[in-house]
Amino acid sequence: MSSPAFAAMPNAVAANCRRGSLRALLAASAFGVLALSAGTALAQPEKCPRMVAERPKVRLAALDAAMLRLAEATGPVHLTFIGHASFLIESPAGVSIVTDYNDYVRANLVPRIVTMNHAHDTHYTDAPDPGIEYVLKGWGRDGAPAHHEVTVEDVWIRNVPTNIRRGAGTEYDGNSMFVFEVAGVCIAHLGHLHHLLTKDHLEALGRIDVVLAPVDGSYTLDLEGMVEVLKSINAPLVIPMHYFSQYGLERFLARLGQEWTVQRSAEPFVLLSRETLPKTRTVLVLPGR
Repeated sequence: MSSPAFAAMPNAVAANCRRGSLRALLAASAFGVLALSAGTALAQPEKCPRMVAERPKVRLAALDAAMLRLAEATGPVHLTFIGHASFLIESPAGVSIVTDYNDYVRANLVPRIVTMNHAHDTHYTDAPDPGIEYVLKGWGRDGAPAHHEVTVEDVWIRNVPTNIRRGAGTEYDGNSMFVFEVAGVCIAHLGHLHHLLTKDHLEALGRIDVVLAPVDGSYTLDLEGMVEVLKSINAPLVIPMHYFSQYGLERFLARLGQEWTVQRSAEPFVLLSRETLPKTRTVLVLPGR
């Protein structure tokens, strides 16, 4: 059963939300049916700090246009856990994104944008659907790390490269943490993270509101390593992913529950906005396949 902090949607609205209906999402927002308990986010700047940082003057006109689109888009961000490391993110303007897009776990739509990571074939595909407009690969090429900075309607996406284990060695820049800045909410997908984050990583991430965190405790970081990463990012909301059994998930929740509030949703989606982020550090479990 859902925690009382998560308001129940009317049945008709919930059904439409599961079909990805933006109209239903906006209707839910209008009735004040947002999934997270109302409150002010943890003490952090009000704007995603990297949004306007280090932008060349020659691009100011394009930046102004992008910021205007961001200001015009209203409503919550719809986040759905598809399964494994894949989430569907839908913006107020209707932009759809799938994280760690692969051949095994997919959304029931063709998204406009996909991100991928290189650790295993459950995190990428060599044959993305031709209808996808943007395919953002998180691994480096020819000795250079991947670099993505894409604005699509009311969504701004960027990546922060990390390394992954490859056999007995290391694939440098083989993974990316992708940051999605939508409707004022900064969502970080940690991908197949294999190591602790440095000061440079944290600076590149900037302020994060929601962390999508791999919690298997073996293939990615060990349990205590992931706890240290989550503490260093210090986001108000953590959503677990990339676990292989209920035991593995419960082990993570038992550890993080010592310092975070743990809530469980009966539905695989949540509506996010800056105004409704939790006041204290919270873990939200979304069911997925």
